Amino acid sequence: MPRAPWCGAPGPYRPLFERWWVPAPTVCRVDRLDVRPGGALVTRMSDDGAEFVPHLDATFLVVDELERLVYTNAIDSSWRPVGDSPILMTAEITLADHPDGTEYKVVVRHGDPATRARHQELGFADGWVSVAGQLAAVAESEAAR
Repeated sequence: MPRAPWCGAPGPYRPLFERWWVPAPTVCRVDRLDVRPGGALVTRMSDDGAEFVPHLDATFLVVDELERLVYTNAIDSSWRPVGDSPILMTAEITLADHPDGTEYKVVVRHGDPATRARHQELGFADGWVSVAGQLAAVAESEAAR
């Protein structure tokens, strides 16, 4: 894919983030996107584009601009520890230069194998693959502008 847009940029990138963050046809709404260590990542999702339900309430742990984002939903955007639901995880997204544009990697860590297995049952891996394709489409449409 061409160079992927950095979701931490202000202004026009927030709508771009909403275009790829959840697997289509589900749509995303960003409530809070404060891309800095300790900043909030709060999103909602909708299957019909009308009624939105909570999707993610997380905190960024590491932000290496243009290269790496690490966030967790084990503490919410107010830095409160959360219980065991939804699936608790820490996700690391890396974007690196590649001869064809961008190399995109995601590593998701869970507290134990049972949680990882439960996340897998919920379609976690398929969802990340879907959003990678959506991110590529966004990057290609932005490169064509």
